[in-house]
Amino acid sequence: MKEKHAKAGESISIAFQDNSLLPMLFGDEDSHLTKLEKKFNVQAQSRGNLLAISGEKENVEACRAVVESLYSDLKKGADIGAKEVEAAIRMTGNNSQEREENKNLFGMPELVVKTMKKSVKPYSPAQATYIEALMKNDVVFTLGPAGTGKTYLAVAMAVAMFNSHRVEKIILSRPAVEAGEKLGFLPGDLKEKIDPYLRPLYDALHDMIPAEKLARHMEAGDIEVAPLAFMRGRTLANAFVILDEAQNTTPTQMKMFLTRLGENSRMVITGDLTQTDLPKDVKSGLGDVIRKVEGIEGIACVRFTDRDVVRHPLAAKIVKAYDEWDKKKKNNGPLE
Repeated sequence: MKEKHAKAGESISIAFQDNSLLPMLFGDEDSHLTKLEKKFNVQAQSRGNLLAISGEKENVEACRAVVESLYSDLKKGADIGAKEVEAAIRMTGNNSQEREENKNLFGMPELVVKTMKKSVKPYSPAQATYIEALMKNDVVFTLGPAGTGKTYLAVAMAVAMFNSHRVEKIILSRPAVEAGEKLGFLPGDLKEKIDPYLRPLYDALHDMIPAEKLARHMEAGDIEVAPLAFMRGRTLANAFVILDEAQNTTPTQMKMFLTRLGENSRMVITGDLTQTDLPKDVKSGLGDVIRKVEGIEGIACVRFTDRDVVRHPLAAKIVKAYDEWDKKKKNNGPLE
């Protein structure tokens, strides 16, 4: 791929070596190019193996970075759809400062997490920060709304470390039910009672480990999915341990969980403090512990916002709308 640079306000021309990749790069009826034009306020016109991008220099350069990143992924055999285009746009940042900070994130091989079924790469700058924190720290707390990849990336890192024999066991846990772990009213045996609460963890595992291997590892106890109550009294050594939905723990439960950390183990604690299901008079263990341990060497805390939601683009707007509504209620009292 060759490109000719132009002065500010003019256009650049990018020449692609492999024409067969361009339909997927540009999208059906150039839908990906249309998205890029709208996002960066540029004009993008293709002809043969050439793509001309014109507009303000800063916007043109940001658009070019996205196009080159997507083309590089295509050459490596990746599929490019609307989700991947949105992710690449998100990685550029929303202004010149963010774009300067993020420009080195594109295509960094060390930020790609290789699981048994797929390679997982960051879809936002915050995800890149999170992956780096998971690689470097023994304990990582991650806070933020649903859809930001908190649990998914943690499971991906757990599978990658398990597959490379850096840990011997994966343990995934979450509080069994809201506001306590009272399972008796549910039908079925213990497994049937708790499985609905652990389903998101099972789903992430199935996305990263072939079904037969997953069944074999779970039967052997190498991979364990269990409610938080099952952690009491254990020492978790040589393990990658994830506590999901940690906003629904009490301070006592959180302390119990963290003190299970054993030799050569990693812990990841995820949660959203705006979605606590505990009674109003019960303090969240997640909010409590962050104040106490943030800043300790070996412990990282990564915070996501609605801007980092990587599901359907409307999901981020919905999260933002709820946040704005909550702020209005706090400032103006109850709203109808």
